[in-house]
Amino acid sequence: MSSSRSRRVTRTDVAREAGTSVAVVSYVINNGPRPVAPATRQRVLAAIEKTGYRPNGVARALASGSTQTYGLVVPNIANPFISSMAHALQQEAFADGKVLLLGDAGDDRLRERELINNLLHRQVDGLIYTSVDRHPCIDVIQASGTPCVMIDRIEPGLNVSSIQVNEQQAAYQATRHLVAHGYREVAIICGPMAMLNTQDRLCGWRQALDEDSLAVNERWIFSTDYTRAGGYEATRRMLAGPLPRALFATNEQQAFGCLRALAEQGLKVPEDVALVCFNATQESYYSVPSLTAVRQPVVQMAQAAIAMLREWDGTAHRLEFDFELQPGESCGCRPSGTPDN
Repeated sequence: MSSSRSRRVTRTDVAREAGTSVAVVSYVINNGPRPVAPATRQRVLAAIEKTGYRPNGVARALASGSTQTYGLVVPNIANPFISSMAHALQQEAFADGKVLLLGDAGDDRLRERELINNLLHRQVDGLIYTSVDRHPCIDVIQASGTPCVMIDRIEPGLNVSSIQVNEQQAAYQATRHLVAHGYREVAIICGPMAMLNTQDRLCGWRQALDEDSLAVNERWIFSTDYTRAGGYEATRRMLAGPLPRALFATNEQQAFGCLRALAEQGLKVPEDVALVCFNATQESYYSVPSLTAVRQPVVQMAQAAIAMLREWDGTAHRLEFDFELQPGESCGCRPSGTPDN
């Protein structure tokens, strides 16, 4: 390939083709700051099309102070709830004229910090962030001056914008639903004990049992990873002892692993063990049995996050969204309707 065909086309090439100055080409591309006669503008546009010129996005970003990109850092994109949130955020960012750059921490706190630094070095216009364990790298982000929205509960002392649902209240409502069915022995499969969201969900479970003066059996607290394998392994441990009548899995993936472990032992849901879970996606509706599960308003939360970045004024704003307990067959309910997209 000749050097003339392999090198990048420049504004000088466009100006030569259009018979104008480079400055005029810049005025057309940037729509100013000086006006260009209609006939001259058309010549420049025709020259751009003929030469195949494409503006240098990095240079334009440096000149305008905007890269037209947002960064998104998540704990693990393999989690369907996380991927559904990422999809909704991508849709909203695109509608806002932005490109969303994804960083998947793989449940690794050190990798999370590295990803954040990488995105900040790329000068993203804003950052949306869900931490691996809610020990966020806020110091790094705030030092950069980059607008940031956390999709999580934030400690009161942190001056950070966030969107969230009340996870303790959601866990309470899910457990209360089991108690309302008449189940008196309710176990829990929760996340790793070091994680703050595990503590929130455990507190909600305890609160619901205490309210009805039901025993909180410490042997029925099974801590594990937020994965199918974690739910499967925790259920196997549960099956080695006295069987509870009902179970709250604090993650949809854990619930799927639980269903597999129970089925292997010939146990039916909800006939032998009733089940509810947290963070439902459409998968909960299509599993057999369908899962009764807490759903977060993912689309509305994504819209709010993008709006916060777009309208950033340096002030921390916090929005709490209502959650929904989606009825399914796993607790003994009859499912109603179909899942939202």
